[in-house]
Amino acid sequence: MPAYNSESAGESGLPMADSNRILRSRRGALVAIIAVVGPALLMGQDDSSGWNQWRGPQRDGVVQGADWPSSLSDTALRKIWSVALPPSYSGPVVSDEAVFVTGTENKETELAIALDRRSGKELWRTHWPGAMTVPFFAASNGSWIRATPAFDGSTLFVAGMRDVLVALDAQTGKEKWRVDFVEQYKTPLPTFGFASSPLLDGEWLYVQAGGAFLKLDKATGKVIWRTLVDNGGMMGSAFSSPVVATVAGKRQLLVQTRLKLAGVDPDDGSVLWEREVPNFRGMNILTPVPFGDGIFTSSYQNSSWLFTVSNSDGKFASSESWKCNAAGYMSTPVVVDGHAYLHLQNRRFTCINLQTGERTWTSDPYGKYCSMIAQKDRILALDERGILLLLKASPQEFKVLDERKVSDEEAWAHLAVSGEDVIVRDLNAVTVFRLSASGG
Repeated sequence: MPAYNSESAGESGLPMADSNRILRSRRGALVAIIAVVGPALLMGQDDSSGWNQWRGPQRDGVVQGADWPSSLSDTALRKIWSVALPPSYSGPVVSDEAVFVTGTENKETELAIALDRRSGKELWRTHWPGAMTVPFFAASNGSWIRATPAFDGSTLFVAGMRDVLVALDAQTGKEKWRVDFVEQYKTPLPTFGFASSPLLDGEWLYVQAGGAFLKLDKATGKVIWRTLVDNGGMMGSAFSSPVVATVAGKRQLLVQTRLKLAGVDPDDGSVLWEREVPNFRGMNILTPVPFGDGIFTSSYQNSSWLFTVSNSDGKFASSESWKCNAAGYMSTPVVVDGHAYLHLQNRRFTCINLQTGERTWTSDPYGKYCSMIAQKDRILALDERGILLLLKASPQEFKVLDERKVSDEEAWAHLAVSGEDVIVRDLNAVTVFRLSASGG
């Protein structure tokens, strides 16, 4: 299915010949330096130390770095600073210098705020009109800004509730460009707001907005293509966030709308394959998780599946490899050694062997929601009650190594980890903690 396309002496005092020879030498040295550190320069940060978008640099909730401690004591997890903020469900994004957060103020204005990473001092604050009210059955959780921003080293991309995408200069907060998808495509205002988090990939930005899935030039906001179009209905308010992965030998975008899962060609927006995901009122919320040539997903009041994609001479198809009775909700799992660690609709954790679909254990109930980040055989899990769990990633048993209350407010925003820092965004504040292996 095709997509819709948019349209005497040098300054040094040396003789000019000598000056030019030195300049050429310096340029050559600069080219050599860029060849070595180019990827880091292009990102504006070291991916291992930053948390630049939804679920981190690789969008998989997995981090590298020094081993985590075995406890969450005050010495193992030390509070560095905390700053009060307007309410938000957006996860924080982090550079070497700053922590970027969002908020909704007075139920009428949305904000993006940059805080100094070391002190919490406010660096800048930008706002725009943008609040809306979600349906009554979801209003108990508030009508705050939801999507997690994305940061490419120089620009912060923020999705506002009213289907607006705003690009801000990360140094100053000055607006670079803005796209109003409702105005541009005459689509209905999304019922639950812009909930899907933008995906960065090189020079491009991908979003589920405007009743479709779109590719934008991140420098200008120009829409390159628009696909999976449904100008209203359930698909217009996608909850799930897209990822990029190589599946069946083809680099593609994995996109879960409220009704189906699809693979999309990043070049032209053509739909390579698609299939319906059984759902209850379109509540397909998880980010799809690639595993080899398969994609794991789970939906509310339904099941969990691994769908495998095949490629025969460029013709793609998907099939169900297995199905199990684990009913996910809002929490995307982390994958460690071929096992998915998933928080369920019934508030329990479970471990699923992704090769077979076997559930190897299921825990007692915890909170309603939990965001998770893994490192080696450890998982940090923050539930909405403000309780941080340190779990051992083991297929044999559910094992809590430690737990700690890190917020008295609800914490629906996704946890972030950058280097030794753990960043908790609760409903009304952001707090930075520092991990120390020697402390626990």
